[in-house]
Amino acid sequence: MCGITGFIDFKNNSDATTLNEMTLTLASRGPDGKGMHFQKLNNCQIGLGHRRLSVIDLSAAANQPMDYDDLHIVFNGEIYNYHEIRKELISIGHTFKTHSDTEVILHAWREWGEDCIAKWRGMFAIALLDKKSNEIICIRDRAGVKPFFYYFHNDLFLFGSELKSMVKHPKFEKEVDPDVVASFLTYGYVSWPYCIYRYTKKLSPGHILRFNLDSKNISLKTYWNVYDYYSQPKHVISIPDAIEETERILSEAFQYRMVADVPVGVFLSGGYDSACVTALLQKQNTAKLKTFTIGSVDNKLDEAPYAREVAKLLGTDHTEYYCSAKEVMDIIGDLPQYYDEPFADSSAIPTILVSRLARKDVTVVLSADAGDEVFAGYNRYEYISRYAEKIEKVPKVVRKMIFYAMNSLSSENIPYLRKSYNFHGRYDKLKNIIRDPSTAELLRNLTQVFTRDEIDKLFAAPVTQLNTPHNTNGQDAGFDKLSSMMVIDYQTYLVDDILQKVDRATMSTGLEGREPFLDQRIIEWAARLPSNYKYHNKQKKYIIKQIVHKYIPKELMDRPKMGFAVPIEWWLPNELKPLVDYHINEKKLSEHGLFNTDAVMSILKSLNAGNTERHLQIWYLLMFQMWYEKWMK
Repeated sequence: MCGITGFIDFKNNSDATTLNEMTLTLASRGPDGKGMHFQKLNNCQIGLGHRRLSVIDLSAAANQPMDYDDLHIVFNGEIYNYHEIRKELISIGHTFKTHSDTEVILHAWREWGEDCIAKWRGMFAIALLDKKSNEIICIRDRAGVKPFFYYFHNDLFLFGSELKSMVKHPKFEKEVDPDVVASFLTYGYVSWPYCIYRYTKKLSPGHILRFNLDSKNISLKTYWNVYDYYSQPKHVISIPDAIEETERILSEAFQYRMVADVPVGVFLSGGYDSACVTALLQKQNTAKLKTFTIGSVDNKLDEAPYAREVAKLLGTDHTEYYCSAKEVMDIIGDLPQYYDEPFADSSAIPTILVSRLARKDVTVVLSADAGDEVFAGYNRYEYISRYAEKIEKVPKVVRKMIFYAMNSLSSENIPYLRKSYNFHGRYDKLKNIIRDPSTAELLRNLTQVFTRDEIDKLFAAPVTQLNTPHNTNGQDAGFDKLSSMMVIDYQTYLVDDILQKVDRATMSTGLEGREPFLDQRIIEWAARLPSNYKYHNKQKKYIIKQIVHKYIPKELMDRPKMGFAVPIEWWLPNELKPLVDYHINEKKLSEHGLFNTDAVMSILKSLNAGNTERHLQIWYLLMFQMWYEKWMK
């Protein structure tokens, strides 16, 4: 795991000093070493920067940038099956100087070109300079585990694992895109391929970018797409056989994530996904796994006590830490440093804390993200399975009449209910679903914090809705509603919320985070399982639960999902009120002029008056305002 950055400058305004400064911004991602490659070509300057976290082949010979046969590479991630690929390359005449996966990538690319990607099982963000073809090739892994930002404007191409490395270049133009701000306030994160800055994008998961140094043309190509697997015929298999085969595939994928020359641990929350990872790995390994859990002394609504019981039952070497409210709040002011694009998922805070805890004992940690997106674990999947068809059965003309009636009647004018908790938000969302009960609209209304109408009122000037995977309707491709919702989540919430959260949190401490549920073999298998195997007899994540119950009693696991709850709802109008008042006021809002000040202050006034259903809207606005203060001043 590392941090990468670099530039192609056709105006020759860059130098080795600039590259060094860009690379230094990523020091926490790679505390074990720094490497740079800078050279002048006929029509441009090229810089490749790398910060190293030593995980595989700890010798200096494995440092980056690395070169081979007119190829130069900087690479962030791991190719877990590199041993097998290395053996195949040796069998056809290749020789190696190191035992690193980086060198295997170089040889594989020269031997097979982009066809070699199909052989890789791992997470990766790669920038590869090929002098023979005179191009830069950028590659992002299938699921988007590793981040890759790029910028092209005024003959300057920049790339980086994080935006802070690119912003450091003196010719980077920092200009906020209002349409992207609107999207952020809707979901709490910025969806690929967009970025908060103009001229800047995220390389989409499963894509290759080629930048031709002669023509300056950028071409993008999809090499893997999760839709392709949901589109294939479903497996003809019994549920018991599906459970058995799923466990086999999971066990193999999880074991691959143990490949390392440094200590490896597991985040253990006490829920089904982390219990599944821990149970299957402990079954395959004689040494005790190191597991880590964070809890709160001020908030008993977390799963740390259950995690302790799971660890005891499985026999892991378990470490837990109970943090105070002050420790949690102290991190809030630093969030814009770690998340250098606006980001509003408050669970980033406990993820940073548990990463700090784990880093004391291990260099690599496995996280159990994506179990919900792959095996149907979210409550919203239950809602759609139970209620979506009922709404669709209402005749369109009737739904249209109901919508117009609700649209003409403000929720503020409805007696009794208007004082109910979260009534106004639910009213608006129900209204939108009645108007359009498609899967994409259902998912938007179950996940968005600001509705489209609220966004229009919030912004000082009109904003345009971005074309992101949020707008995709898998039913158009023939998917059932559950599959359609899961495939959208896999490409949106998972990538730009969950994976970004874990990447920045772990990397802020120099810890490599690995995602065993995101092995491509798992989703390629699970996408073809019948949906009623995943949500079965009104049970979410049925297959995973049956696997876990082989190793952990159902009585210990079968409880409501809790996680580590940060009580933002209560802190904003109380302990965090000084922070809110500092960042959300007429003066601060006027600095960028993006918002209708009266609309923002009305939301804040409502929160301070005790209307806590507005807390997420204020939290999202606070996260944007704090980001703006940090990165745009």
